Amino acid sequence: MVARSNERYQKTQGAIEAGQGHYPLMVIMHTLFLCSLLFEYLWLKPTLSPLWPYLLIAFITLQFARVWAIQSLGRFWNTKIIILPGAKLVKQGPYKWMPHPNYAIVALEIAIIPLIFQAYFTAIIFTLLNYGMMLIRIPIEEEALSQYSNHTSNKPDKISN
Repeated sequence: MVARSNERYQKTQGAIEAGQGHYPLMVIMHTLFLCSLLFEYLWLKPTLSPLWPYLLIAFITLQFARVWAIQSLGRFWNTKIIILPGAKLVKQGPYKWMPHPNYAIVALEIAIIPLIFQAYFTAIIFTLLNYGMMLIRIPIEEEALSQYSNHTSNKPDKISN
């Protein structure tokens, strides 16, 4: 709901969407991740990892990091690549230190959630699939940012993820 609201707002301000071609694949990948996790847990009946309390703490910590990243972007946050031409890049919150914190959070979640349930197949396969998706998505996003955003460095600090 937040992403859709931000998308509508940004588009009324003249925002441009980039990388539409890979977005449905990303949605399918995330849906299949949840299906694979459920299948592996219910069908193969793995037990909780002996490290599950630590993994759960890591997962909860990631949720705080996600909120920080989303709040830092404000109306610029989106699951799609939506760039408002001329907008200044966000250089606050986790964007001070890395250009794509939400992608790092998602990558860690894709590994951690299955590990809680010892769903190793899901952890490995979807970590690799997500890595492949990021090899496609991040260059598209960085190109869109460099083309349309108002910034002075080659390292984008604001993303629409």
